[in-house]
Amino acid sequence: MAENDCIEGPFIAYYRVSTKAQGKSGNGLEAQRRDIDLFLSAYACQGASVVAEYTDVASGKHDDPRRRPGLSDALAHCRRTGAVLLVSKLDRLSRKVLHIAQLMDDKTVKFKVVSMPHADEFQLQLYASLAEQERRFISLRTKAGLASVKAKGKALGGDRGGAAHAAIANRRIADNHAQNIAQIALPMRAAKSSYQAIADALTKAGVETPRGKKVWYPQTVKNALNRLNPA
Repeated sequence: MAENDCIEGPFIAYYRVSTKAQGKSGNGLEAQRRDIDLFLSAYACQGASVVAEYTDVASGKHDDPRRRPGLSDALAHCRRTGAVLLVSKLDRLSRKVLHIAQLMDDKTVKFKVVSMPHADEFQLQLYASLAEQERRFISLRTKAGLASVKAKGKALGGDRGGAAHAAIANRRIADNHAQNIAQIALPMRAAKSSYQAIADALTKAGVETPRGKKVWYPQTVKNALNRLNPA
């Protein structure tokens, strides 16, 4: 990249993870830091660096400053110093098109999405709009799938009593439940959803566990997925 095409700093990095578990374990944060490091080495002007970092543990659907104090502090720091805000992906900043548009209209702060370093405002807003539409469709598809899983789970209620050996019956029930949640759990896992996120989705939908419980736990989900793919 030519020097005159480089992006001038200084920069302030903003990271967002959705759960406390992600924040404590580093899941998500490590990937975001890696992306920003790649941006600095490949696109930033020589000598430009990150002068401050801010982090939130919050859902991207929340734009209330009280729920995203890290973002509020990062934006205030950018306004004071003229630094450019860096986020690894657009959804780390917000999942709402309106919020993205408001930040674009705010001439007191500049931000860059490191995965799209040369995207202009029109491209970013278009991307945000398409991503929001996709999330709505995925939500509808997930709800429809969970309703189907819930119905199948109720139909399995009679499987508990007829087996000659309880252990065999329990394995059969667990295998059936694993197959029934596959249509939801496998796509969510492929999309890098955590076991906790999948467990929360199944619990919220009212899907019973193989033992007839109302609450799914990450280990329960993991066990079910292991039945689908023992490797």
